[in-house]
Amino acid sequence: MRKYFITGLLILVPLAITLWVLNLIVGTMDKSLLLLPMSWRPEALFGFAIPGLGTILTLLIIFLTGLATRNFIGNRVVALWEAVLQRIPVFNTIYSSVKQVSDTLFSSSGNAFRKALLVEYPRKGSWTIAFMTGVPGGDVRNHLVGDYVSVYVPTTPNPTSGFFLMVPRADTIELDMNVDEALKYIVSMGVVTPEFFDKTQIIDPNKSGSDIT
Repeated sequence: MRKYFITGLLILVPLAITLWVLNLIVGTMDKSLLLLPMSWRPEALFGFAIPGLGTILTLLIIFLTGLATRNFIGNRVVALWEAVLQRIPVFNTIYSSVKQVSDTLFSSSGNAFRKALLVEYPRKGSWTIAFMTGVPGGDVRNHLVGDYVSVYVPTTPNPTSGFFLMVPRADTIELDMNVDEALKYIVSMGVVTPEFFDKTQIIDPNKSGSDIT
């Protein structure tokens, strides 16, 4: 009885969480309809709400914004807009930080998480998975002796929060897994292990050389 119950949980829980996340995303995007005048909203035009219409509108706005800013005039408008935002106290600091992160994450040439690493954290003898994000820069580099790397240590099961560390490269171990596999491993709290191929050949001393394949 318990075995069947656990099997059902293993099937339904991932499905329920996936549907919950999708519903949250679609619900948030649907709020973009509030940008429209009341007379243009589905409730006024058709007499009822249309689920998902706000999602389509959001995606359309994103696409048209990207299309409009790919030319010279669009770039000039964006530059002017950012210059105005940079003059607003407090807002300019937040905007600049968010923009730098988004440029790194979504740029076609950028790669926020370059490698999956093992780092000894939070104490000696305890290891966790981290992602290499680059090397220390600015004045920080002047105060670090040796070869250091910048790493992001995510929390589980929510990898969007975590810790930023600068550690000696020699104290890290590069893992033979891609970033997606490492993220799945972290989100699942170690339950979903990446596929592993042992590169070392284990030789049974009791077997002759002709028996080893």
